[in-house]
Amino acid sequence: MQRESVMMADTPGSVHIDTSKAHPARVYDWLLGGKDNYPADKAVGEKLPPEARDAARQNREFMHRAAAWLAMQGVDQFLDIGAGIPTEPNLHQVVQRIVPSAKVVYCDNDPIVLRHAEALLAGHPQGRTDYIQADARRPAQIVEHARSVLDFERPIALSLIALMHFIPDDQDPYEIVRALLAALPQGSHLVLSHAASDLYPELAEQVTAEYEKGGIRLGFRTRGEVGRFFDGLDLLDPGLVTAPEWFKSPATMPSPEGSGIYAAVARIR
Repeated sequence: MQRESVMMADTPGSVHIDTSKAHPARVYDWLLGGKDNYPADKAVGEKLPPEARDAARQNREFMHRAAAWLAMQGVDQFLDIGAGIPTEPNLHQVVQRIVPSAKVVYCDNDPIVLRHAEALLAGHPQGRTDYIQADARRPAQIVEHARSVLDFERPIALSLIALMHFIPDDQDPYEIVRALLAALPQGSHLVLSHAASDLYPELAEQVTAEYEKGGIRLGFRTRGEVGRFFDGLDLLDPGLVTAPEWFKSPATMPSPEGSGIYAAVARIR
């Protein structure tokens, strides 16, 4: 039977949501057409080019394809960091349709995501879905809490969808990913998508500038820089490509379109 719980890693007291400042999760929700955002988030979103909405959609669609494929390979444990505000289908809905007993742990640092924890936790009765409120820049804290739900002796899929470009170089993004991967056993997977700085440079500069005006720093990266997150791992076909180019069979191939998002799935040796 599924046990539902919410673990607070950062704010043990009452939850305070600062609606006066934009937050990546809420801007992302606005880009996806959601309603769980505030004027500060909308103000950032409205100044972004139309391609930003496409990028948000492409990220979600990549996550759906990658998670479903991994579940079909027998992966039944997922750690989704930077989960964001629930947007159906959520990761646990995707994987538990395939593996009803799958366990999914979500993590985000926006308190509003906590307010939606009940929606996040409404999983299959044979599985388990939990939520941790924590900062991705504290990987040890996330792993410590995730151990109460996931079995770290068995393969886990680590999902970092549209997250790492919100962690600039001066905040040690590569070390954060290395620390998370170091905790995972052999046979685990890294699922990662990341905004590109080199595919559409002018758009990337525009997006970065508008987010910065809203108080959100970005660190878009080149293909080579994104590839560093996969150092020491085995990249699965089709490798590091744009988000719409990542699919595992013709049946799941999305319509061809331009994209400023890199995506890949890799296996821990």
